Amino acid sequence: MQVTETSAEGLKRTIQVVIPAETIAARFETKLADLKDKVQLKGFRKGHVPVVHIKKLYGRAVMGEILEETIKDTSVKAIEGRNERPAMQPEIKLPEDQDEIARVLDGKSDLSYHMSFEVLPKFEVADFSGLKLERVVAEVIPEDTEMAIARMVESNTTYEAVEDRAAATGDQVTMDFVGRIDGAEFDGGSATDADLVLGDGKFIPGFEDALIGIKAGERRDVTVTFPAEYPVATLAGKPAVFDVTVKSVGAPKKPEIDDDFAKSVGATDVANLRQLVNEQLQRELDRASRIKLKRELLDALDKAYAFELPTTLVEHEFQQIWAQLEATLKRQGKTIAENDEGKSEDDLRAEYRRIAERRVRLGLLVGEIGDRNKIEVTPDELRRALIEKVREFPGQERMVYEYFEKTPGAVAELRAPIYEEKVIDYMLSQASPTERKVSKEELFKLAEAAATEA
Repeated sequence: MQVTETSAEGLKRTIQVVIPAETIAARFETKLADLKDKVQLKGFRKGHVPVVHIKKLYGRAVMGEILEETIKDTSVKAIEGRNERPAMQPEIKLPEDQDEIARVLDGKSDLSYHMSFEVLPKFEVADFSGLKLERVVAEVIPEDTEMAIARMVESNTTYEAVEDRAAATGDQVTMDFVGRIDGAEFDGGSATDADLVLGDGKFIPGFEDALIGIKAGERRDVTVTFPAEYPVATLAGKPAVFDVTVKSVGAPKKPEIDDDFAKSVGATDVANLRQLVNEQLQRELDRASRIKLKRELLDALDKAYAFELPTTLVEHEFQQIWAQLEATLKRQGKTIAENDEGKSEDDLRAEYRRIAERRVRLGLLVGEIGDRNKIEVTPDELRRALIEKVREFPGQERMVYEYFEKTPGAVAELRAPIYEEKVIDYMLSQASPTERKVSKEELFKLAEAAATEA
């Protein structure tokens, strides 16, 4: 095999690979000999079909398989010998001259093809101890714990049917309703045996207020207007009339905060319940702190490193981001021109391409740091991640597990975030960020901003 670099510009490479006809012929003869022992033709005993006859019947097809296998094998070896890492799968280009292809298939000419690809850039990794980072932290206060338990009480509230009493704020009504706009029913505007707690604010503004004072068995027309920012564009800002029939009215019955209640939600007693809630709230604060610190670290790395990026990786990342934007707008019944940011399509494309470049740059950096420091995802870490993912689909556990078991790409998607977090942990351990205490409100605000930025 002869490998010749025909073009090298920046990260782009083009190489020519030539496989001598003799090498292909040897593979061809080996394949025919193997086929001779397996093929069974009428008039011949198995294993006794003449090779000449096999070649006449299957020669072209066998040669096609040989060429495909040869290109697959030699393309990998050609790149391995260059001490370079392709950014994506190389593009292989065969000769366009059909006569030359015919000569190769007939074993009369060498096999020659070109491979084009981009290589991953090489760059030096700096010492992370010089990074100036700040970890903002917050602690759970007793009032937060009590408020969380109060929310648990609310979520475990039951409702007892009451007779001959009008519905009041806090009551639950069970109802049938049919919604109409300009006299016509619309998708999603009807329901049977729907439960609604008056005052929760979970329905269209004005709907719950209009049911205050209604009794079981009573029918009422409720006129409301969908909010202008309603996510379904065809309903946004439209007035609607709902024909509502209330079947029952239920008064709330809240559980007492005692040991029995604690046991009903998985604790041993009230003291243990408070401990568990406190720990959960602290984990939420710690996650918010982590989001903010990680964002600060990535911003610092993005500013500190500037190197050429493979255009193929950037384009692939951009197309994924753009597809997500289009899907989100489609769900909202909008087009690119109707985006929430009020930007032109050209401006949006430029902005999201910058985001794609940042993600590729940071991804390459994280990968390089992980490789240099031999950071790996253990089988146990991957197994735990798989279990967590499977639990997200109750009732479909076996199907989800089999999907990940049989799909290498899906397993890689599980591994990627674990690997990234381990590399982030390593960098933070080297940087030794300072610590500053803030209120939980400020921490969550900072974390939200960090999570929504590109």
